[in-house]
Amino acid sequence: MEILMAIVIGILFTAATYLMLSKSLIRVIIGTGLLSHGAHLLILTMGGLKQGAAPILVEGTKAYVDPLPQALILTAIVISFGVTSFILVLAYRSYQELGTDNMDNLRGNDSNE
Repeated sequence: MEILMAIVIGILFTAATYLMLSKSLIRVIIGTGLLSHGAHLLILTMGGLKQGAAPILVEGTKAYVDPLPQALILTAIVISFGVTSFILVLAYRSYQELGTDNMDNLRGNDSNE
């Protein structure tokens, strides 16, 4: 199962890198979202994909799942949601002001020259 997760993580990182290198601002935002999802899966996979009981220690519980990777992923999801919403608002406002989402036009470069 870890090998399948590693392949999925690699595909997510590859797609995110491709999208983040494009000229469209919307593609960059989607790329950052994919990159954060890949990081979440990476943290979960590196924590170990184990089966066990809930991490509540009672008498007779021998195998339990480590809650630390899940807590880190939950924190990372909240942070990536906040960053993504901020970037979306920033992109929307820049589109309202400048009328484009092309990165070259946002920098002030004229591609017709």
